[in-house]
Amino acid sequence: MSIGKGLLVTMLFLMPLWAISVQEKKKNFIERVLPIIQKVHRANTLRYESSMKASADTKLLKALKPPPVSITLAQAAIESGWGTSRFFRKANNIFGVWAYGKNMPRIAAKKKRKGKTIWIKKYDSLEASIKDYYLNIGRSFAFKKFRSLNLKTQNPYKLVKELKMYSEKRALYSKELAQIIRFNNFTKYDSHSAKASQ
Repeated sequence: MSIGKGLLVTMLFLMPLWAISVQEKKKNFIERVLPIIQKVHRANTLRYESSMKASADTKLLKALKPPPVSITLAQAAIESGWGTSRFFRKANNIFGVWAYGKNMPRIAAKKKRKGKTIWIKKYDSLEASIKDYYLNIGRSFAFKKFRSLNLKTQNPYKLVKELKMYSEKRALYSKELAQIIRFNNFTKYDSHSAKASQ
């Protein structure tokens, strides 16, 4: 009896974390998350390209143009611990996005900050989490410089320098993103996405 690839990946995610090697963990994470990132990236790229033909509104184009897949995948890996975080497993929250509204679907973080509970946004699906990530990158004032640079270059190593505000680690976070992209050869997914959108 053969086991489908999707079912196998799901079964591996349900295994105790100590029973999975680092390489298996990475492989399973990429197989599960990458296709969804590519799907959302393609849709956003098409929206950007259509708007580029119809409008010269630079602000709009900056908001619509998605980051390279390599960056999104690297951030997903860091923020979710390669899919091992409680937020990823319990709330489909890949990027550690906080929930600020009381009526928003959410789960509480185990650790408090200055005695206050930190609430993490809960999503219906991984795809919903990825879509929200793109909205955040496209709208937040913290990534204004990133959006401007993203319109000029698709070099992930230059772009990650402008994502330092995503984490309290600041510049160290940018360095970690660059290291993950380089070590795991994530840039190969950028060329794949470019071809898929043509």
